[in-house]
Amino acid sequence: MKILYGVVVAVLVLVAAAVAYAVSPRALETVERPDSEGLDQETVARGEELAMIGNCADCHTAEGGEPYAGGRAIPTPLGTLYGTNITPDEETGIGAWSAEAFQRAMYRGLDREGNHLYPAFPYHHFTKAAEEDIEAIYTYLMSLEPVRNEAPAHELTFPFNIRPLLAGWKLLYLENERFAGLPDTDEQVNRGAYLVQGLAHCGGCHTPRNALQAEIEDEFLQGEVTENWYAPAIAGEVPAATSWDKEQLNTYLTGQWTERHGVAVGPMAPVAHNLSRVPGEDVAAISAYMATLIESDTGAEAEAEEITAAVGEEPAGDNPGAVIYASACAGCHEGEPARFAAGLQLAYSTSLRIPDPRNLIHIIEQGVQPPEGRPGPYMPGFEGALTQEQMVALTSYLRERFTDLDPWEDLEGAATEIMGSGAAHTAEASHTEE
Repeated sequence: MKILYGVVVAVLVLVAAAVAYAVSPRALETVERPDSEGLDQETVARGEELAMIGNCADCHTAEGGEPYAGGRAIPTPLGTLYGTNITPDEETGIGAWSAEAFQRAMYRGLDREGNHLYPAFPYHHFTKAAEEDIEAIYTYLMSLEPVRNEAPAHELTFPFNIRPLLAGWKLLYLENERFAGLPDTDEQVNRGAYLVQGLAHCGGCHTPRNALQAEIEDEFLQGEVTENWYAPAIAGEVPAATSWDKEQLNTYLTGQWTERHGVAVGPMAPVAHNLSRVPGEDVAAISAYMATLIESDTGAEAEAEEITAAVGEEPAGDNPGAVIYASACAGCHEGEPARFAAGLQLAYSTSLRIPDPRNLIHIIEQGVQPPEGRPGPYMPGFEGALTQEQMVALTSYLRERFTDLDPWEDLEGAATEIMGSGAAHTAEASHTEE
């Protein structure tokens, strides 16, 4: 009875605290939109770079819409959220927000009117960012052309559509603390940790979540399904055939080709494209920090030769997946085609080694295209060319031939979900590896 009484009291206290927290936020006064010509241009430029590191435009821009004007659909297990308009439009954007209101949103997850924001807007990461960086992003956004665009209302299931409940979520999971630095490490790694844990919010896609959609701290960057893609583990034992180092990470993160890890594709492509436009020292810092998180004893030259030994073997003629591979894939992945059509040797492919087949299915369906107006690796998409049965046969064969891992569980279900729902046809998805 004492234990039960203690639990009841604890629950009541938590509920009371949540209610008090829910009703406490206040609206902040509107302000006149700053004159963009009077803004400090160095601060604007730095804010733009920080916004690119944070990949802000990707979530706040609808397909075919104006940058930062909102409207992008963000599917979650709890329903669909829509990116808000963060251009300086006074009525539909943040033009009437003060710097204080913007900082409060970034640190406490509250809009100017005091409404709780859903943590798909990763303020639980932004709390680590320094105030001067938040101010720089605000200054940059205020320099943009205002765009009048009302984002659609969120479409969430009950009870997750009740915003005040987010107060309880914050009590459990939000720590409004700045990045304090890592002990016993150098300045570059510390800078990378600051960006990865904060503005870049890599854990938003790569860290597993619990039932309340909070990131599980003990499984930081250990891989998660997000928006029907699988964001692979990028810390600990990563599912790569050969190890990463700082140089390879830096190359990959700036959208360039790496012989043993491929190129950023799908929803990771815009992230890499943004990082290719920020100061090189910031990407180098991210790469240096990421390299410290990876635990791997793979990557020796002898092992690399062993990994690729299977490439080029004649496929079994009675295997339908082998027949499809020989006719549609081997020419680029084993032959010597034109420069930008040279496919990754599949023994190196992380998409074949992760515990979920959906990335491979997405890539086969959509192909690989370089950023618009830029050269880069190209692979045609096979959407409509393969039946679901053929897709299952091909992906199953690739997993068996180019890895020593067990077959995927429920491969047929993944193929049905992606090819049947049309989910592979959207570019608005989360992070993936090569």
